[in-house]
Amino acid sequence: MEIRPTAVKDLDVFIDTVHAAFGRFPETPIEGGGLWWSALEADRCMLALTTDGRPVGTAATHSFELTLPGATLVPAPGVTAVGVLPSHRRQGVLSAMMRHQLAELRARGELLSVLLASEAPIYGRFGYGPATYTAQLKVARHEAALAVPRARDVVGAPATGSDNGSVEVLPRAECGEILEEVYDRYRRTQPGALSRPHRWWALRAGQPPISSAPRYVAVHRDVDGVPDGYASYLTGEGQTLTVDETIATDDAVFTALARFVLGHDLVSQVVFKHVPPEHPLRWQFADFRAGEVSGDTDWLWVRLLDVPRALTARGWFMDGELVLDVDDPFLGEHGRYLLTVRDGRADCVPTDREPDLSLDIRDLGSVYLGGTAPSTLVRAGHIQAHRPGAAHLADALFRSERSPHCLHWF
Repeated sequence: MEIRPTAVKDLDVFIDTVHAAFGRFPETPIEGGGLWWSALEADRCMLALTTDGRPVGTAATHSFELTLPGATLVPAPGVTAVGVLPSHRRQGVLSAMMRHQLAELRARGELLSVLLASEAPIYGRFGYGPATYTAQLKVARHEAALAVPRARDVVGAPATGSDNGSVEVLPRAECGEILEEVYDRYRRTQPGALSRPHRWWALRAGQPPISSAPRYVAVHRDVDGVPDGYASYLTGEGQTLTVDETIATDDAVFTALARFVLGHDLVSQVVFKHVPPEHPLRWQFADFRAGEVSGDTDWLWVRLLDVPRALTARGWFMDGELVLDVDDPFLGEHGRYLLTVRDGRADCVPTDREPDLSLDIRDLGSVYLGGTAPSTLVRAGHIQAHRPGAAHLADALFRSERSPHCLHWF
């Protein structure tokens, strides 16, 4: 078997092969989306071929940036279009492509890679761990009243203040530049968020609101008229208003947009498709039970390629010291590292000291963004704590300033 990069002339073969792997046809767009493959980068795609030159497998990466805790931005190859023809599954093709891809990414100097897992059991064995989570929130409109905030500031007014901005409804086709600009401001401060390169917006590649699928967009503007949030939505069957995504630069803007869609006429139910863990919206309802959580699932998976560089790249929010014993069975590697955090920055060096925690590279990927507590994986039997208090210290060290969340589909 040969694994080789593609050229522009190979893209049609690549697209035909990945669609055949999933039993689909290229002219069939994904549900609610557009031609996702138009955003593929030819020099970041690869084909697996048999000895007689027949394509049987595909894999690719997108060029993204990932926002880490502490608002640090790092390059993050987004693994996508991974498929093997049904006739060649369970013959080592996928493992060979994943090993080839990881070696290629390391040669490029990447410190991590990310993906969305079509099936959860597949990618753990290649060192990826779920690192961000998302859920749907369904609200019956007749139960959607928001409570008056109880917190007060020093002069007795509600501590959250009132929103003095405005909301304008625009067709998706009229606000592309606004969406791109607002999303980019949002993703630069949200841990776990990925960039959306301009070409994605220009090509309408992906799911709404990037795609050309018809949508209305509620655009929030601040007191100076500057857009600082949006909600992309569509009212469908059963008088259900579905919000594809709500992007806001702060909680007050999110609340204003939520209040707007929840007050939409001739709607019986509102569904927010992507709500991050621990989001305050449920607590804002006068009736706490008004918000029904469903579809709670993993989203972004992370794979560290250079442990010391990855750990020193992110921001930290307390001082401390841990010795991490990290096993990488897929690449046949093992390392022990002393992680020392002082004043928000980390130093990570090889050590022969006794470990505080022993963990698989996939588990380090899961805790890396602060969305999975190390103690949870200790209790699950995946991470081993070698001394009392080690898991508690790891929880405190790895936490993020807020829950990591990723909205981008790729």
